[in-house]
Amino acid sequence: MPDTTSYLPTQSLTVLVPVYNEEESLGQFVVEMNKFLAETPVPTTVLFVNDGSTDNSLALVREVCQQEPAYEFISLSQNRGLSTAIKAGIDHARTTLIGYIDSDIQTTPLDFLQFFPFFPEYDMVNGIRAKRQDTFVKKLSSKIANGVRRTLINDGIQDTGCPLKIIKIEYARRIPLFHGMHRFLGALVQLQGGKVKQLPVRHFPRFAGTAKYNLWNRAWKPLVDTFGFRWIRSRWKNYEIGEQHLGQPSEAAAATAAPGRH
Repeated sequence: MPDTTSYLPTQSLTVLVPVYNEEESLGQFVVEMNKFLAETPVPTTVLFVNDGSTDNSLALVREVCQQEPAYEFISLSQNRGLSTAIKAGIDHARTTLIGYIDSDIQTTPLDFLQFFPFFPEYDMVNGIRAKRQDTFVKKLSSKIANGVRRTLINDGIQDTGCPLKIIKIEYARRIPLFHGMHRFLGALVQLQGGKVKQLPVRHFPRFAGTAKYNLWNRAWKPLVDTFGFRWIRSRWKNYEIGEQHLGQPSEAAAATAAPGRH
């Protein structure tokens, strides 16, 4: 396993938690996340991204953030979907590593602990739900979507839908926002020349509430998004700086460039 003793002391982590009508699971989610916060080897912030919830989720998130210093939130003015929520979280993070986990507690944040040893050798670590605890329809639609995606783009990512990932900030910042972007995070890191490690993680039955996806948006929509990604990939450009001489930015310019605290 790679040696991270000289790397992790200089790192920090923001765990993005998109929230859309998850009032029934948020309390237990915080319990589980606090277990990880007690063991994480790097300074960690949990950033809720409320995606226009219509239930009591935002009120619960506000309460958690008032009581727990490690928790923060931003709230979108209306529901924009998972890709937008993740991108908004990336844009507002102020750390060197970006994590992502869903708030439905089907994965455990404790499994993030096994990701850290693979930095800095890898630029992203992606979970693989080894023993899916889902309904037959959900497992079948995910299997079809993953199979079609791998066939069409050949990215080698076994479980792109696994809601447990950590990405270096420099790669996360360059991920463009487009419909269905969340299905291609590993492929988008690879497009930048990054290396992706995949690890088995635990998976649990849904704690409470109802799934936001069905056969339609787990099969047909991913297929359409895959063709969109193929178009983006065909036009993607990378560059490297060969030499530079840059002055220090003015205080006003630096303040404008930095994401605001929320």
